[in-house]
Amino acid sequence: MIAINILVLNSGSSSLKYQLIDMNDEKILAKGICEKIGSSESEVHQITLLGEKIDKIVIPGISNHTKAFKYIEEMLMDSKKGIIKDISEIKAVGHRVVHGGEYFKEPAIINDDVIREIKNLIPLAPLHNAAHLSGIKACKELLGDNIPQIAVFDTSFYCNLPKKAYIFPIPYKYYENYHIRKYGFHGTSHKFVIKKYCNITQKNSDDLKIISCHLGNGSSITAVKNSKAVETSMGLSPLGGIMMGTRSGSLDPSVILRIAELDSLSLDEVNKILNKQSGLLGISGVGSDDREILKAENNGNELAKLSHEMMVYQIVQYIGAYTAVLQGLDVLIFTGGIGENQWVHRENICKNLAFMGIEIDDELNKTMVSGKGGRISKNNSKIDVFVIPTNEELSIARDTLELLKNNNLI
Repeated sequence: MIAINILVLNSGSSSLKYQLIDMNDEKILAKGICEKIGSSESEVHQITLLGEKIDKIVIPGISNHTKAFKYIEEMLMDSKKGIIKDISEIKAVGHRVVHGGEYFKEPAIINDDVIREIKNLIPLAPLHNAAHLSGIKACKELLGDNIPQIAVFDTSFYCNLPKKAYIFPIPYKYYENYHIRKYGFHGTSHKFVIKKYCNITQKNSDDLKIISCHLGNGSSITAVKNSKAVETSMGLSPLGGIMMGTRSGSLDPSVILRIAELDSLSLDEVNKILNKQSGLLGISGVGSDDREILKAENNGNELAKLSHEMMVYQIVQYIGAYTAVLQGLDVLIFTGGIGENQWVHRENICKNLAFMGIEIDDELNKTMVSGKGGRISKNNSKIDVFVIPTNEELSIARDTLELLKNNNLI
């Protein structure tokens, strides 16, 4: 059988993550990262299906994404620890693009028009979309036009949100003139885990009311009814919703005005506080890694404890509100770094939702960590509760393959 190798790229401002997946059996052949791009010292790492590792410190550092992609090529084709012999064995590249705005409602084959539109959307996601463009341009420069490239957008999962859900209660002209609205993020993750749940249970998502909780350093909660997203916690940017590792989440807008006035802060300084210094980090003072905060809480740190109480409280609020939006709930899914691994948070969340008929198996819940997933609710629970490890890269690869087939490109 001829391999259908799809390379999935997730380009950050100073990193380039990747996975090479054979879509015949959805097997990850290799995955890796180039990090600290633009620094004086960079790192490259790769591990293959066979467990072969490549780890390098690059001095002087990797100056841009094009040079980073060159390292990815070299690692994939390494004579001793590589996984392919020629770059032509890659049939397509799927790019994660965070913001598709109102323009991209589904994955798109990358051409000059698509690149121009992604660039036009940079003001809505300045850090993310600019970085994604760097990855796309690096691929085009080194691979040429012979290998198709596909853009898969985080926001496209939410293209069917009802208008009453995505319009902000500010003067309507800001939507008309500048497209200021709720967009939603983590769409590839929510889409993946919901499909996985349906595959496991042999249920049809058209018949289900689902709340999916992607909890990690970035967190979002999404309500899905009849296979369509009807509400989600993140808004114009990934800053909205529940408190996260370093992000504030949604708050009273007057808080922003007041702290800017008190400390004579610029917009850039306020943006830094809300995105980089708030959330679990801002309350606990420990850091943004939930494992460290949990350790501090267990050692008696009251602010670490408070940060977790606030996070759980907010998650319960959103689940309750979205259950009302859905007019009921059939399935609750936990995913993401925290959702998959911190059983104590899942337990606290579900205990607060017992009034809805949720009953979890405490011992089973504790076993669902480190990549293990499955049902954690008891048989008599009125609502299914599952832990499902996400795989955004595989979701992107699937969308890439589907678009290639629909356009007779593979």
